[in-house]
Amino acid sequence: MSVSSEKTGFSLTQEILSHLGLANKTAAWGTLGTLRTFLSFSVDKDVQRLLRAIAGQGVDRAAIVDVLTNRSREQRQLIAQAFQERTQQDLLKSLQAALSGHLERIVVALLQPAARVDAQDLRTALKDSGSAEDVAVEILATRTPPQLQECLAVYKHDFHVEAEEDIQSETSGTLRDLLLALAKGGRESYSEIIDYNLAEQDVQALKQAEGPSTEGTWVLILTQRNPEHLVRVFDQYQRRTGHELEHTVRNRFHGDAQTALLSLASVIRNTALYFADKLHQALQETEPNYRVLTRILISRSETDLLSIRTEFRKKFGRSLYSSLQDTVKGDCRPALLALCRAEDL
Repeated sequence: MSVSSEKTGFSLTQEILSHLGLANKTAAWGTLGTLRTFLSFSVDKDVQRLLRAIAGQGVDRAAIVDVLTNRSREQRQLIAQAFQERTQQDLLKSLQAALSGHLERIVVALLQPAARVDAQDLRTALKDSGSAEDVAVEILATRTPPQLQECLAVYKHDFHVEAEEDIQSETSGTLRDLLLALAKGGRESYSEIIDYNLAEQDVQALKQAEGPSTEGTWVLILTQRNPEHLVRVFDQYQRRTGHELEHTVRNRFHGDAQTALLSLASVIRNTALYFADKLHQALQETEPNYRVLTRILISRSETDLLSIRTEFRKKFGRSLYSSLQDTVKGDCRPALLALCRAEDL
């Protein structure tokens, strides 16, 4: 399902409806991602097209973008494997040699396994004291339990150290405790049974956790309870206190701990809106934050980018596609637009 990166395409509703006919033909349907399994996939054709794109007199960036942004991550892995078998060359290294700048980083992220990309981003965030409360929380709080387990396994394999050890050595205080709790992946799974007593207990515990040495209560509740339960806790907390839980976080915590807890609360309330806010912020900087744009658009392209687009349009009054189109420059622009996929009218 190749889509021109410069074409505004369908509205969100039309785009969803256009895929409904595939529901009985493929397992690709069932997510709110913008990128799904390409039904007419031919690994041989894709390998030949990529070979022509990098072996000619000039690099055909449009062809590279068209192939890689119209295949699922699993299909891209098959392409890379076939490329290696047919040419005895590494596709990733070949493309890195042919490209540069932001487009090169996008292609690298597209071709690597998702867990490896997450592990690398997590490592960078932990080693950069200014981003642990941002990127590390994003990765640890928004990945599914299997995705998180795979990320941590790759982290240990690639960097020869447990992620928890780096968290211990690179962070401190409440932020360290929060990241360690998230890395353990001990959040309760969703249950259809509503435990009103537990919700009341959690509200009371958070109300009372305002003095010294009570940070652990916040960490425990926000990292162990399932999101559906926590949304009820948040609502009940506001009814009991007259203000949102985030208001208390801003008064109770400071610095990186406050930032991390506010981010976590945002993820719990509405994950799609959390990512929409991050994308908007990345586009509002003097120079677009291409690392943030690349990380989010790729990591969410096969899960919930349609929902993120909807929240972006609802909150900021214009589509994510138009915002990218107006702000992003250079040869990475078609790739990011292709991942976003279409205009929301």
